[in-house]
Amino acid sequence: MTENFNQALVAWDGFCGLPRFDAIRDDDFAPAFEWALEDHNREISEIAENPDAPTFENTIDALEISGDPLSRVTSVFFNKAGADTNPVIQNLEREIAPRLSAHYSKIAANKSLFQRIDTLWQARTELNLTGEQTRVLERHWKGLVKSGARLQAKEQDRLAAINQRLAELGTSFGQNVLADESGWAMFLSDEADLEGLPDFLIDAMAAAASERDREGAYAVTLSRSIIEPFLTFSARRDLREKAFKAWTARGISGGEHDNTGIMRETLALRDEKAKLLGYENFAALKLDNTMAKKAERVDDLLLNVWEKAVKAAQSDQAELQALVQEEGANHDIEAWDWRYYAEKLKGKKFDFSESEVKPYLQLENILDACFAVAEKLYGIRAVARPDEKAYHPDVRVFEIRDENDMLKAIFLGDYFNRASKRSGAWMSAFQSQHKLTLKNGRKGELPIIYNVCNFAKPAEGKPALLSLDDARTLFHEFGHALHGMLSDVTYPSVSGTGVDRDFVELPSQLNEHWLTVPSVLQKYALHYKTGEAMPEALMNKVLDAATFNQAFATIEYTASAIVDMRLHTEAAPPEDPVAFQGKTLEALNMPNAIVMRHAIPHFLHIFSGDGYAAGYYSYMWSEVLDADAFEAFEETGDAFNSEIAEKLKTHILTKGGSVDAEEAYRAFRGKMPGPEAMLKGRGLI
Repeated sequence: MTENFNQALVAWDGFCGLPRFDAIRDDDFAPAFEWALEDHNREISEIAENPDAPTFENTIDALEISGDPLSRVTSVFFNKAGADTNPVIQNLEREIAPRLSAHYSKIAANKSLFQRIDTLWQARTELNLTGEQTRVLERHWKGLVKSGARLQAKEQDRLAAINQRLAELGTSFGQNVLADESGWAMFLSDEADLEGLPDFLIDAMAAAASERDREGAYAVTLSRSIIEPFLTFSARRDLREKAFKAWTARGISGGEHDNTGIMRETLALRDEKAKLLGYENFAALKLDNTMAKKAERVDDLLLNVWEKAVKAAQSDQAELQALVQEEGANHDIEAWDWRYYAEKLKGKKFDFSESEVKPYLQLENILDACFAVAEKLYGIRAVARPDEKAYHPDVRVFEIRDENDMLKAIFLGDYFNRASKRSGAWMSAFQSQHKLTLKNGRKGELPIIYNVCNFAKPAEGKPALLSLDDARTLFHEFGHALHGMLSDVTYPSVSGTGVDRDFVELPSQLNEHWLTVPSVLQKYALHYKTGEAMPEALMNKVLDAATFNQAFATIEYTASAIVDMRLHTEAAPPEDPVAFQGKTLEALNMPNAIVMRHAIPHFLHIFSGDGYAAGYYSYMWSEVLDADAFEAFEETGDAFNSEIAEKLKTHILTKGGSVDAEEAYRAFRGKMPGPEAMLKGRGLI
């Protein structure tokens, strides 16, 4: 087997084991994938056909370290496909996604491999396994069963074809949304068009226009970091409406990037897949390995919150409508009006505006706050390495060191929006922590974790200013990063965020709470011009307004979660998914002036891959846990209580998926929570 490809994709000999990104070209990926896929097939055959009786070491340990070159090529490629794509990468993505699906389907269909794992699974109580080993064995066994290992050959072939097609559809869905986002901009030039817009937004729009070769103009783009503040501050109702309609039309424009057919086919194939595997529907398949277990438990939580949020939103909408009348206008509050009038109402009730807060939220300081909180809670510190290169000039590189100055992880931060980056924010890993000995003799690996966000990039020489939501996003994604960087397990499959889907958001959402701890704001919320701390009066207003407009935010999110679950629990997949969405929202009495946070034609969480399909509820499920977890600190009167922080680190952040999620939470808190703390945190009780 020849190794005629760029070794930089698999032999990571850059700074602290990073890939040498500058040595990798777009056309290097295809030959590297060819070799890595073949190499992984060879490894799987060696494990499956091993003449020795199956043991945990020669089967599970071997599987855990197999496919390392393929994992490396895949992680670098999909990082680029998400964070800095181009037509060459997109073409290969459309080709490689179904091939990877077919590759793993072939592994699942390997009867000899499954027989070895099944033999171990049936004898697991006699093998003297550690708790972590039992979890790892269970993951491999269940994973193969849910991938069709027990099906007949004809059914396995059909399942493989379904998975391959779903991979193609997911790739096309995401690329269509990116095309609609990057292909639309509203250029403004007249002074009147900028009425109401604060300086930070005007600067961001100028930078976005310059990036599109429109010097002297101002671009409203569909990046959330620009479109949301534009809808919040623009006094031009006609421009708000135009921008809002473009934003909500992503993926359903009727042209070549329309996702309607993709959604229909995706839902039908998922349903067929679930039934092939013996499940009632796709939601039942996805919920099998979660804390929630059943769709009914998810519905109970979501509908309980929904009823309270709708009632509160009706009251809020009446207040917003009164503001319209006060201005002498006679239009009803529409979806493109809500943010604008909510901002006015917030100013009236709490005597401050988002534009007053933003000058105090510099990206550099909020990032420092993230690091400082982590150091105080968990004893780690970030050391900037500005001279080290990553995959894009905007990306920052940090060493993460413990209290003994031992290197624990490498962290990369990629914070600014660009046309080549998909929307949203996420955490991922180039390399996960583990302690196994690899084939090259190296024992264990250092976690290499990265965060990607889409904050508006400032004009040259200007500071990057964040909204409060942006700052929360930064803390949120760094919470995921902490989960990956503090991991202390033996096996890579249960490392870091390798946990139940409805448990994975606990560390991220919990980390958000420290952003608004008063001592953190006092130290890091500094005015970008004067360096002065946020005035105590303004800080108190920000804290007092924490639950303002939460009914709107709750409905935006919960509507998306309910529609996601209903799409995947239908007896028969809907022929017209968009019409189904409309009927579902109508039956829920969706307020007319609020829309889903992610309407399904651009709902990347559930259609660009199935990571959160029948699982978008997990943010709220985890929020029940995170509200209760932070209450553990509040009960002591110290948001940085060292004893509680140590328990959190020991029982949750270091454990990954090596223990059952409920067991981990009970070890930390002593009990499982109800939704009361979460509802209180949202101001709904």
